[in-house]
Amino acid sequence: MQDFDHRKSLENIPHKPGVYQYFDEEGTLIYIGKAKDLRNRVSSYFNNDNVNAKTKTLVRKIRDIKFTIVDTEIDAWLLENSLIKKHQPRYNVLLKDDKTYPSICIKKERFPRIFSTRTITKDGSTYLGPYASGRMMNTILELIKTLYPIRTCNFALSQENIKAGKFKVCLEYQIGNCKGPCQDFQSIDEYDENIKEIKEILRGNISPVLQHLKSEMNSFAANMNFESANIYKEKIETLENYQSKSTVVSTIIDNIDVFAISSDEKIAFVNYLKVNKGTISQTQTIEIRKKLDETDEELLILAISDFRNKFSSTAREIIVPFEINVDTEENIKFIVPKLGDKKNLLELSMKNVMFFKKSKLEQYEKLNPDARTERLLLQLQKDLRMNQLPKHIECFDNSNFQGKYPVSAIVVFKDAKPSKKDYRHFNVKTVEGPNDFATMEEAVYRRYKRVMEEEGELPHLIIIDGGKGQLSSAMTSLKKLGISKKVTVIGIAKRLEEIYYPGDSLPLYIDKKSESLKLIQHLRDEAHRFGITFHRSKRDKGTLKSELQDIPGIGTTTLEKLLTKFKSVKKIRESSDEELASVLNKNQLIALREYFK
Repeated sequence: MQDFDHRKSLENIPHKPGVYQYFDEEGTLIYIGKAKDLRNRVSSYFNNDNVNAKTKTLVRKIRDIKFTIVDTEIDAWLLENSLIKKHQPRYNVLLKDDKTYPSICIKKERFPRIFSTRTITKDGSTYLGPYASGRMMNTILELIKTLYPIRTCNFALSQENIKAGKFKVCLEYQIGNCKGPCQDFQSIDEYDENIKEIKEILRGNISPVLQHLKSEMNSFAANMNFESANIYKEKIETLENYQSKSTVVSTIIDNIDVFAISSDEKIAFVNYLKVNKGTISQTQTIEIRKKLDETDEELLILAISDFRNKFSSTAREIIVPFEINVDTEENIKFIVPKLGDKKNLLELSMKNVMFFKKSKLEQYEKLNPDARTERLLLQLQKDLRMNQLPKHIECFDNSNFQGKYPVSAIVVFKDAKPSKKDYRHFNVKTVEGPNDFATMEEAVYRRYKRVMEEEGELPHLIIIDGGKGQLSSAMTSLKKLGISKKVTVIGIAKRLEEIYYPGDSLPLYIDKKSESLKLIQHLRDEAHRFGITFHRSKRDKGTLKSELQDIPGIGTTTLEKLLTKFKSVKKIRESSDEELASVLNKNQLIALREYFK
């Protein structure tokens, strides 16, 4: 592969807004981008050593650069979007939305028909939508059918054909769903007035239609035409009922677009709300798979362009979750609301995107269980600011009973799951009395001294159940072994679930709902459970021996047999002579019964 001299190409690129295109050695278009300043943007790819690995791969493949100059950055924005959709270059993110959503068509013809369609034809017809929810679209069509008698036939209702008597009314006329324009029973003016009101409803402008219907109802009532007035009353009630079921924010909020985004290392999700006259008339969430570790700002700008084009939005006010650094037309404003109805709209959009993200990830992780593990470990690595993925985690817990029988337990998780065959417990040897710090120091030292002697694998993360004192004791042992800098060590205090780092007096607080904290808690609780189980067994042995060791004729070996078979003093006391005879001889049984008396 020949080296590419980018400096010659840069000499021909102006300091103007536009779109640039990168081609590989085979002449294949591999990336499209936009820029406020073409030369500065393109040169940044070649003169920046801090770009990520994926971008470096892209740069190595560039063999030709082409560009298109436009008047403004907003023009570059729109051109980039259309070119990406047309060519779908390898290194550009593609908005994952391969569905063809239905729209409502108001046909350009005399006595227009209204119907749903997935095909947009440039024939002058009016298209409203698309609708991400087919149920919502059908609800609107049913509402229109209830309110207005619109024809469903596909006859060419020209004035000449109607006068010539070429058509006859059908069943729709007989049952009241159509007023028979095919036989000139309905005037074109009345029909067009209905179409005008329908367009207002479809655009979310319900209030003007309600006012018109109420005016007509009052007019009929004033002229004593109560039958017609009642028909209009029923239409008003139907429309008001539909309006009450819509998501209404504030009637003063009109023609606004709302966007929210949530992303992780590989995928981003963007939600769009379209608001007209205080009513959310459109909503949709899409998934974007990252290609070059794009920022949320870059992805959001791309999604805004796509949504506005798809939904033919003319909104001049766009609500976003953070500041966007893009020059637009003077009459388009990006707003990051701090409070009020607009803030509520942004929060609603964020709820939608988070719900969509959660359901998508759950669906994907059911099919790919390893994906959840990777995501969970990546989140833990990020939350604990580790430089490696914590695939191997070990957690220590101490236990004692009234200062006696001190034990320490260690549990091991691999790939975020318990590895029970690697669990271990320690009978404390060097500590006298209830000294939790010394117990922790001994357990950690013994554990990793043996790992090193056997040339075993050190964990990526060690969790100490306890606060700064226990953590400090563990670090003392790790420093003695010379491995304190080879592994991340944290302590978790029970009171507020705060995380402590060695030598740092201020704790780290992880979100209580975070999966990272839940995993740490799972490790801590599992270590506690395993330690208590072992400690209870040891305690029961000690209690049993201390209670029964003074019985004449019953020695240590017999006590061990009793413990193995009956587990506790209570069960020995309640057992029958026949059951006890399987362990004790006749004299031992008599001595035991005398002892319990």
